[in-house]
Amino acid sequence: MACLSTARMIADPDTSAAQGRVEWAPARSLWTGGMTVAALGLAPFATSWSAVALFVATTAVTICAGHSVGMHRLLIHRSFSAPLWLEHLLVYLGTLVGMAGPIGMMRLHDTRDWAQRQAGCHDLHAHRAGLLRDAWWQMHCRLVLDRPPRFAPEAQVLDDRFYRFLERSWMLQQLPWALLFWGVGGLPWLVWGAPMRVAVSLTGHWLVGHFAHRRGDQGWRVEGVAVQGHNIRWCSLVSFGESWHGNHHAFPDSARLGVEPGQADPGWWLLRGLERLGLVHDLRQPADLPPPPGLRRVRTAGSLVHLELRREPLP
Repeated sequence: MACLSTARMIADPDTSAAQGRVEWAPARSLWTGGMTVAALGLAPFATSWSAVALFVATTAVTICAGHSVGMHRLLIHRSFSAPLWLEHLLVYLGTLVGMAGPIGMMRLHDTRDWAQRQAGCHDLHAHRAGLLRDAWWQMHCRLVLDRPPRFAPEAQVLDDRFYRFLERSWMLQQLPWALLFWGVGGLPWLVWGAPMRVAVSLTGHWLVGHFAHRRGDQGWRVEGVAVQGHNIRWCSLVSFGESWHGNHHAFPDSARLGVEPGQADPGWWLLRGLERLGLVHDLRQPADLPPPPGLRRVRTAGSLVHLELRREPLP
């Protein structure tokens, strides 16, 4: 059974994940480059302790509640259920990370996820290039496949007026907050609350993706696919659980990414808190999901048996 994100990609017999060309993406490149240049150029002259605290707080909220929980675990994988007002709020916070609008984020994620689960895929989707070239490709370019699959998102997303609005205006969503930060804390708050936050978030997202698809700890392998996921323990807290990427490849529609004992997953902690408040429900865990074809345990089998037969109880 295919995970939800790959099910959105409709492939024909001649569809190929490997054949294509990398092209410079002007709008994406200017956005990423502009935020990075503004952050690095202005931060030495506009820094305060309160601005750094604002950066830490807003980055944590937008990446954890927004990107990890709202965009990734909810909108893309539907790994839990939430009322529409809360879904909209979480996805809006994810849009503020500055990567793409909700539909664009789904397309980027699903295309990469589908490609990695084929027998072969392009070096861009596999993160096979060296560090500098991969950074350029991932943050400033796009891959144009010769014979791509068709992206078919759900009507409930395409017909959602709020999501269509965010898709048209996702870059402009930074502006109201930038003006607010400037009005409250002057230039330091503006720099650290907008361009520095966006630049660090984009760079951090690429770094986790780069290393999580190349090497590291693995609890499982998915045989017959072009790219494996790896776990990066040292950045599990700052990535809010997203660095347990080997687990995610094994159980892509699980709301819980840190699925083994000792694997810190702040996004999961937030979801459990929201569950206790009655705001989210139907949190899916590996025990609730059919394993993907070809899944093989590469460490002690005991933990896998535990995951298959038991769900973490609500304390």
